[in-house]
Amino acid sequence: MIHSIFFKRKLLLVAFHVLVGFLVLIPGIPVIYTTSAILVGVLILVNTKNRDEEAFFLAAYIAGMEVFARMTKGVILYETGKYGVILLLLLGLILGPIKQKFTVSYIFYLFFLLLGIVFTQVPEGESIRKAIAFNLSGPFALGISAIYFYKRRVTKEQLMKAMFAMVLPVFSMVTYLYFKTPDLREILFTGQANFVTSGGFGPNQVATGIGIGIFVVVVFMILREKLTGFILLDTFFLIYFIYRGLLTFSRGGIISGAAAIFTFLLFYILYKKGSIKLFIRYFLVGGFFLTAVWLFTSDATGGMLDNRYAGKNASGIQKEDITSGRVEILDAQFKNFLQNPLGIGVGNGKYSRELTGEVGASHNEIGRMIEEHGLIGLFLLLLLLIQPLSVFWKSNNYQRAFLISFYLLWLLTINHSAMRIVFPGFIYGLCLMRIVDDDE
Repeated sequence: MIHSIFFKRKLLLVAFHVLVGFLVLIPGIPVIYTTSAILVGVLILVNTKNRDEEAFFLAAYIAGMEVFARMTKGVILYETGKYGVILLLLLGLILGPIKQKFTVSYIFYLFFLLLGIVFTQVPEGESIRKAIAFNLSGPFALGISAIYFYKRRVTKEQLMKAMFAMVLPVFSMVTYLYFKTPDLREILFTGQANFVTSGGFGPNQVATGIGIGIFVVVVFMILREKLTGFILLDTFFLIYFIYRGLLTFSRGGIISGAAAIFTFLLFYILYKKGSIKLFIRYFLVGGFFLTAVWLFTSDATGGMLDNRYAGKNASGIQKEDITSGRVEILDAQFKNFLQNPLGIGVGNGKYSRELTGEVGASHNEIGRMIEEHGLIGLFLLLLLLIQPLSVFWKSNNYQRAFLISFYLLWLLTINHSAMRIVFPGFIYGLCLMRIVDDDE
């Protein structure tokens, strides 16, 4: 099978993606890389008819690649990653031999999402297409992902291969950051997220991408699966991922990854019926490496890393709002909801807040859904929150280790980065699948 060949030499694939991280510094290469990844994925699906969950692996790869493609200017359309995931999963549904168990819940979710377009109005000179695409492509990708994975039988081997595919572009990303970041002694670190150490791109999205990588590497280690084939090399990459993630000074993606890791470890130990000694062992080893990396990074940034995570400014004074203005925007969103219970229309939130001085698109998908979709948005949010719970209830602790970690990654990510990237929408779908033994 194609995916068996593709994943046979893990170290070679990792080395190739490290090389890609260097090659994208050459003009034109980023667009070729991104376009080729999607086109090759489509060709593979057409050839294999999704007989061995190729759509899962390929969509996972695009989800992990999206931020890297954006930061290297490798996308023709800004939402290319979301469109790529939607296309691959739809092809998987259409061409695949598995008769999918559809649920009417997510069909209605997609339908009601589109109703919000009716009220969309943008100021003169602004693009209504871009406003709708920016705000709805992520939620739409979530709906397609949910439909694809709903009660879908996925083996442990297939899941691990998909997670490996998702982390591959992160190797390219950290390599790119290595070459793009100047000497740290030349950088002025403050109490804000740092664009210089994020390759000149949004630190929030970069940190989210790296947080995904940290989570995947740690899961491989907990399960004693070798990512590269060598445990020492896996450890080196984990340390470097954490280091690069901390340097972005963007907290959301790193904290989300850490919370998911803790959740995965907790349920995995419950599954193994491990004693408190096993938990303490993991905790102490992980704590040692994290402390070492933290101290090294803090020293390299002149202690500003400590201030950033403590919510202090460059002078060490506690900020009144440690959320970088997100609370004020969320407050404005709820006020808009109370004044317009039917919603103000997709994409209108940003322009509505500009009139009141609260400039900026929402970083919180919960606030955006309630503000722009009104009561329907509130209903859809409750659907998304509640629907996976029945899957968790019917699963064992090994399955829950994955499913609840994915659920937590979705929930935390949409609270600090909304649906700006396709990852939270894609990972939500994984909360709904049925993880089975490899021989089932």
